[in-house]
Amino acid sequence: MPKNKFQEVIFTIIMVFFMVYAMICYNIVLNTGAMTNNVFLSAFRELTFMGPIAFVLDFFLVSKLAFACANRMVNFRNCHPFSMILAISVASVAFMCPLMSFFATLFFKHAGNQFIAVWLQTTFMNFPVAFFWHLIYAGPIVRFIFRHIVPEKEDSKETAPNM
Repeated sequence: MPKNKFQEVIFTIIMVFFMVYAMICYNIVLNTGAMTNNVFLSAFRELTFMGPIAFVLDFFLVSKLAFACANRMVNFRNCHPFSMILAISVASVAFMCPLMSFFATLFFKHAGNQFIAVWLQTTFMNFPVAFFWHLIYAGPIVRFIFRHIVPEKEDSKETAPNM
């Protein structure tokens, strides 16, 4: 897990790529009704502006809310690391999915006066996929990549001189 702001930026960029790209692919398939190779290319085009939106939301708002919410679910001081990761992941998806569905509805759905209904439908269609994609695939892949890009330094044991 990130230990400073620079590491948080790196972690967030990687997570945004894996989550937003996959969710864009999913939504394109929902809209077109077919999974084709073109979906992967189209998703990259949408990623160029949905990615920065997700980064800003996650880095400046959601990560702090998710951490606070997760800290209320489990006691970080004496819980198993998996419990902490699970709590943060659940809270992150719970906040990011409605926010990103809002922007997807705004940019792609042309909802007009049915905006709230379409936004809620988009959120409900996206939530199960975002939740399981994050928990089972994106989260572990991103943590694996992050661990190899930013290896944890072993605690240097400085011994006090004997007096």
